[in-house]
Order: sequence, then structure tokens, then C-alpha cells
Amino acid sequence: MSRYELQVQIKLLSDTTFGRGDGVAGLVDQEVEHDSFGFPYLRGRTLKGLLSEECDNLIVLLKGEKFRHWKKIRNQLFGVSGSTLEKASMIRVGDACLPQQLREAVGNQIEKEREEDKPRLTPTDILHSLTTIRRQTAINPDNGTADRGSLRSARVVMRDRPKTPSRFTAFLFFDEEPTPDMKALLAVCVLALRHVGSGRNRGRGHVQCSLCDASGQDITQDFIHRFATIEEVDR
Repeated sequence: MSRYELQVQIKLLSDTTFGRGDGVAGLVDQEVEHDSFGFPYLRGRTLKGLLSEECDNLIVLLKGEKFRHWKKIRNQLFGVSGSTLEKASMIRVGDACLPQQLREAVGNQIEKEREEDKPRLTPTDILHSLTTIRRQTAINPDNGTADRGSLRSARVVMRDRPKTPSRFTAFLFFDEEPTPDMKALLAVCVLALRHVGSGRNRGRGHVQCSLCDASGQDITQDFIHRFATIEEVDR
């Protein structure tokens, strides 16, 4: 069992599609990933890939000793493709989900109604309360009309609102306590992650992320300064 934990908290600033790669015939061409109770979530494997991508984009801009230092930290955190056990990733990323208390309360209610054979709340109700469907079509530039057969629909998780917050939390698991440098690199990667999900290059999936400790306290600003000041790093 992992001994150390951190959290990535994700706030949706725009509607987002946590795509699962398929649709529902007659309803949507692209469905969101959701659990058995209808709660949408972002797979941990996908989130880890996004963080690793942001990390690579940041490190490639560095030169000399800074590049070598943070490249080593990056490989320790995320591993190297085709690596041995000694060089495998030391971080495990859980699924990014809505608050656990909310999911447990609704899940218990659904199970209770099923047992009593009085279903009033269903997983479909939960999914529909947190998502909506967006449609788009291609426009013919010559006549300004929609191209035949180009209509596509996708379910989206609705963005964060005062009465309907859309904030997801993913736990990061470690077998040993991450060093300050590892936390610093994670902090800048999390801060750099601005878009997730399908269609993130077309206006969807705009997010605001923060790195938190196991209790949920935001520690992003506590560590990002180390990334720019390698001279202060403890050797």
C-alpha cells in the first residue's frame, strides 16, 4: 500500500468531455466516461499522460544543468518508456472524481431504492444532472449551409457554477515521500495543465488545476519557485 499521497484538484472553467472513445446509438456520438452510478470522471491513466506531456513541454525549454537536473527528476516521477523496474514511474495516479461524500451518499440512496424496489433516482438521472449534450456541424464555405452528414453530438460535463460546482480530485500515490524537487516539478506541471478531455483544442476542457497535500491544502505556490532556481536546490 502506498504510504504517501498528494492530490490534483481540477476545476472546470468550461464544459468538458472526458471521452471514453465511443457513443450511444441514437443519442450521442461521443459519450463521457462515467461510473455505475452516473458520475463522470477522468481516468487516472489519461491524467498521468497529460501531466507527463506538460512536463516534457516545460523541460524542453531548459538548457544545460537545469535541463539535466529536471530531466532526471521527470524520469523518476513518470518513468522512461521501456524502462526496467529500477527506472519505472514512482507515481501512481488515481481517477479524477467528484467529491467522495457526494458519490457515496447518492450511491447509497440508489442502492437503497433498488432494494426496496422503489427506484426514483437512477444513474441516468445523475448523469443528466451533471452533463448536457453539445452539437456541432461543418459549414460549407461556398454557400454557408451545413454539410450533409456532418452533424456530430457529444456529451459534456458542465462547467463549474456557484450552485453546481464541477471540481474533481485525483489522488497521487507514492511508495516513498516525494522530494521537494519532485513536488516542485509536479506543481509546475499541474499549474501548466489548462485543457483536458476531447475537443480541448477547440474550446472545451478549459480547467484550473492545483497541487494539494493529502488533506486537500493547496501547496502549488509553496514549491513552484524551486523550478526556476536550480542554484538553490539541495544537491
